Formats: sequence, structure tokens, C-alpha cells
Amino acid sequence: MKLEIELDGKAHSVEITGAGRDLRCVIDGRLFNANAAELSPGIYSILAGGESLEARVEAAGAELRVVVWGREFRAAVRDPRQWRRHRGAALEAEGRQQVVAPMPGKIVRLLVGAGERVEARQGLLVVEAMKMQNEIRSPKSGTVERLLVKEGQTVNAGEALAVIA
Repeated sequence: MKLEIELDGKAHSVEITGAGRDLRCVIDGRLFNANAAELSPGIYSILAGGESLEARVEAAGAELRVVVWGREFRAAVRDPRQWRRHRGAALEAEGRQQVVAPMPGKIVRLLVGAGERVEARQGLLVVEAMKMQNEIRSPKSGTVERLLVKEGQTVNAGEALAVIA
């Protein structure tokens, strides 16, 4: 897949090939081999060049907000075929999705109930961690099949919070 990615206003040529988690990336003519896994919606673990990093990616209008090593970047993906096919909309997960806690914390608010219809990126619940409240969003449009937590409950990182079908 060939893309042009604008990162903080600077264009980069990117070509990604490979299967599964093992990727071969050519960025501005430089070859990188990487292993990437999506830990939860919008949170990726990447091993490249002997270094491990975590990237958080979320939609910010027509752009993406990417946070790596505590540094925030604005990114825009320019793939004419994808843009025409999806009219610029972000891709959403398919099939039944389990929503997991990205960090340990306490459930302070449920924003939806079991059986409710939700849109992609709609808030499902709020987790408080280190005195900060974090809204956990739906990875896809669908129905809240199950809520596996209740307000006031403490959760661990990676613990299942909800199932969206």
C-alpha cells in the first residue's frame, strides 16, 4: 500500500507491505522492518529497529492526532483511492469488538446501556486514572451487546469493559 502522509505539515512518502503483524515499511526511501499490534482501539504497540514504542491514534476532524513518547503529532493520510472509497471517513472496526481498559483505573460514569445503539467513536464510559478522566469510545457502529463493568468498579489495564456487536 502506497500512501502520502503529512506529519505536522511535512509530506512523507510511505509504502507498507507484509502480512499480519510483520511489516516492511519504506518511508522517504528508507527501509524499516516493524512488528505492530493493536492493543485496543487506537492504541498500538510497535517494535521497529530494536526499539519498542506505544502509539495512540485518534481522529481529530479530518486529521489524526498521534501521541508517541509523550509527543503529539498531527497527521493526514493522503491515499486518493481510500479517500474516494470512504469519502475521507475514518475506517471502523468490523465484527464483534471487545472494548478493553487501556490503563488501570476506576469506572466513574457509564454513558450507554446494554442494548443501546452506538456510532463509531461514540463515548461508552469514563475511566479515571491518576486523577484524569478518560472517555473510552466505541471502535465501531453497532449495538452494546454487554457492559461488563459498573460505576465505581476498579479495572486493570487490558480488562474487558464492553462488547459491541
